[in-house]
Amino acid sequence: MRPIRPSSTTRRGRTARRGTSPALAAVALAATLALTATACGSGDAEAGGEASPTAASQDGRIRIPEDLKDRLREHGIDIDKWRNGAWKNWDRDDWLREANEFVNPIIEGLWDPDRMRGAEEPADQGVDDSDLSGDQGVTDPTPQPVQAQAVPPSYHANAPTAGKVFFDSPEGTMVCSATVVKDPANPGRSNLVWTAGHCVHAGKKGGWYRNIAFVPSYNDAGTPAGEQQNATPEEIAPYGVWWGDWAQTSDQWIERGGATGGDGAAYDFAVIHVTPEKGSGGKSLEETVGSALPVDFEAPPVPQVESVTAIGYPAAPPYDGETLHRCQGRPGRLSLNASDPTMYRIGCSMTAGSSGGGWVAAGSDGRPALVSNTSIGPVTSGWLAGPRLGAQAKDVYDAVSRKFAGR
Repeated sequence: MRPIRPSSTTRRGRTARRGTSPALAAVALAATLALTATACGSGDAEAGGEASPTAASQDGRIRIPEDLKDRLREHGIDIDKWRNGAWKNWDRDDWLREANEFVNPIIEGLWDPDRMRGAEEPADQGVDDSDLSGDQGVTDPTPQPVQAQAVPPSYHANAPTAGKVFFDSPEGTMVCSATVVKDPANPGRSNLVWTAGHCVHAGKKGGWYRNIAFVPSYNDAGTPAGEQQNATPEEIAPYGVWWGDWAQTSDQWIERGGATGGDGAAYDFAVIHVTPEKGSGGKSLEETVGSALPVDFEAPPVPQVESVTAIGYPAAPPYDGETLHRCQGRPGRLSLNASDPTMYRIGCSMTAGSSGGGWVAAGSDGRPALVSNTSIGPVTSGWLAGPRLGAQAKDVYDAVSRKFAGR
């Protein structure tokens, strides 16, 4: 079994290095930073001004307060060098791991259509279904494969909360799926995105990924990759590019998460707070896309869930990462460890790239709600599994919401 890993322009196999800091003792946070710059070459950028992570200045430019610059310097990071390509250095001493070490300066124009389209091929790895023979706890029979159905374009009309998360790792440019979710501290004005923990942090053998950004309704018209050569940024990212200025995942994922065997999968979830790259006229992400899903942390036990729909952008063959798909079915139980929560599992043909995509079911109030996200699946595809969201997931969600309360 493997995590349904983010997609990458590199081949299989991970080169994540263990950070030098001790394992986390608390839930992971991301330090707030933003920076405007112009793209230069393949991801390099030139200065565009000093910035603030939470609000644009009167001239419309984002500015970085001096205290945040100082925090960067404490980690040996020079802002000018970072935006000009220093972020590509993944030496173990430079791959920030701990809760207070995440930095994600905006590099304006980095995520252009060509670079987004390049994040297609899978970096998945793992073992086959035979690994399940040693599982403890309750595991239902392997579900029959279900062919994923294409979501009709426009995606904004048919799945307005869905989108893609792009980021950089030591293995290359990568992609996951994600969902716009409601923010209890900012009703109707949410800037929160739900995805998998392995889409923001490498787990026990690595640290935080870089250049994390969310694109809602990616490729809204469903244009095939071969017809996108002249596509404009507005066609590929019709609601803009939203950079993560804060991210949080479970301490269990950071301490235990791995690329094989499902290590940490029951806690493989994350929340990202985002800010627009180029401004949004004062509108939040929720207002911009017109929708956000509630998250249900009291969803019924797996056997009581009648139906769940998993949605995402699968990128490994036979898919190309450019079109949105979904699978619907009654979930069964998957238990990887008797001490961990039982996971949801459904038959589904979606592949790498669908990681982090939302699982939607009737919540405790009977209304559609996000109850899980895609985490793992077998090497040969055929099914997906996601964590059942409980107290640990709620702690992550509430912490990010509180951090931005009233903003």
